[in-house]
Amino acid sequence: MKKQRPVNLDLTTIKMHAAANASILHRISGVIMVFAIGILLWTLSLSLSSAEGFAQIKTLFDGFFFKFIMLGIISALTYHLLGGIRHLMMDFGHFEELSSGNATAKFIVALWLIITVLAGVWLW
Repeated sequence: MKKQRPVNLDLTTIKMHAAANASILHRISGVIMVFAIGILLWTLSLSLSSAEGFAQIKTLFDGFFFKFIMLGIISALTYHLLGGIRHLMMDFGHFEELSSGNATAKFIVALWLIITVLAGVWLW
C-alpha cells in the first residue's frame, strides 16, 4: 500500500514563524560560543603570560579582523543570554501562546540588534 504524499524538498518555500527562527538562532549562538571559548581562553592565557603577551593582544585589538571576531563573540553571547532568558520565562509558563511567543521573539531579536550595534560602536 503506497501512500501518495506531497514531498516538499525546496526549503526556501517554507515560511517559519518568528519563534522558530529565534529558537534556531539560539542554538546557532550556542555553537558559536563553544568555539569562542577557545579564542577567549587563548587571549586570556597570552595576556596573562607576560607583559609582551599582553602587548601582543593589545596590538591584535587594533586590527579590524580581531575586532570583527570579538564583535561576533559579543553578539553571540548577547543573543544566547537574551534567548535563554526568553526560554526560561517560557519554562515558567509565560509567552507559550503563538502570538505572545512570536512577539517576544521579535522583541529579543530587535534588542539583540540594538545591543550588537552599541557593542560595535564601543569596540571601534
